[in-house]
Amino acid sequence: MKYEQQPKKGAEPASPRDKALDEEVARAVSTLREGGIILYPTDTVWGLGCDATDAEAVERIYRLKRSENKKSMLVLCASADMVVRYVNRAPGIAFEVMEMATSPLTLILPGAAGVAANLIPDEGTLGIRVPDHEFCRRMLRAFGRPIVSTSANISGEPSPVGLQEVAREIIDGTDFVVNPRFEGKPTRKASSIIAFGENGEVRIIRE
Repeated sequence: MKYEQQPKKGAEPASPRDKALDEEVARAVSTLREGGIILYPTDTVWGLGCDATDAEAVERIYRLKRSENKKSMLVLCASADMVVRYVNRAPGIAFEVMEMATSPLTLILPGAAGVAANLIPDEGTLGIRVPDHEFCRRMLRAFGRPIVSTSANISGEPSPVGLQEVAREIIDGTDFVVNPRFEGKPTRKASSIIAFGENGEVRIIRE
């Protein structure tokens, strides 16, 4: 005889929004796993993303943005535990600063490893942010690897703070556009940036 699993007492059924969010995350993750590019909201502005370990996908983003500037490309990670898998010489103070941050903060960390080679500038660093953003966090956890994040604009043009500001050329060049209903409450401006040296040196690049 087959028995149906009973829901736990006190457990709330998933809301329609949660189900829709899970479905949107699943579509985004499927696109990433197939080597595609996504256009998605972050905790700052709208961004272009792909699997940060897929050099061909990364190259597609460079071509779409008409830029080969590696320093304009950072990656999003789900947690500090994910970060340490992709940088191997980051000082402990960087993680302390990450934990204390109260607004979006990108860390430039030494010892990039395990990501696509065409993401890594000559100095061997990697820009990383752990976003405080529901859609991004769920997507990163489901994907299990870092995701490229770079503003969804042609190089030299303003960063789009909303989907309505993204150029048609950019939209047409992506494989999946996340529904703006999952935008959340972004800051609508670029993150602060702090660079760390192997020995704990700190340099503020953008406040």
